[in-house]
Amino acid sequence: MRALLRRAAELKHMQKAGNCPTPLVGRSLAMVFEKASTRTRVSFDVGMRQLGGHPLMLRGDELQLGRGESAADTAQVLGRYVDGIMVRTFGHDKIEALAEHSPVPVINALTDRLHPCQILADLQTCAEAFGDDALPGLRVAWIGDGNNVAHSWINAAWVLGFELRLACPEGYEPNPAVLEPAVRAGARVSVVRAPAAAAEGA
Repeated sequence: MRALLRRAAELKHMQKAGNCPTPLVGRSLAMVFEKASTRTRVSFDVGMRQLGGHPLMLRGDELQLGRGESAADTAQVLGRYVDGIMVRTFGHDKIEALAEHSPVPVINALTDRLHPCQILADLQTCAEAFGDDALPGLRVAWIGDGNNVAHSWINAAWVLGFELRLACPEGYEPNPAVLEPAVRAGARVSVVRAPAAAAEGA
């Protein structure tokens, strides 16, 4: 993950200097949006074009996904035409099925369980502010419900080693299927009730 963040920082610097490479010439990305978005759509579209690739926007109502064609069929058909599939959808099981059957990489642009691209953007901002080497030593506070973004913060804390404190109201805690494996593996993640307790020292 840190290598990915470093590469993103390099590309950002090169693009600002007017010297952005185009490694994606001749490559296409199918962008499947079953859930509307502003930032995700624009960032993926512009990013693909800046790197020389071709983004192909596909709305959910333009596909037969879920209306006669399974996720497996859709993944196999799209994978014959494009070099990658980006999906922004509701059910996490759908993107898992697409990834299982796709012959090309599948990018999770958002599901009801995870929002990994948002966290990569947040972590890049943290790296720019504090330095890449400082990421494992960060103490991050999350205040709000245990939603898909919180789940992705948990996964990031697990991978990078920083401390994460989540202040969630009762009944709005993170999904145990996301939280418990991370904690068992030694991730420094805790859930508290008081926002002040989460924010202390962050």
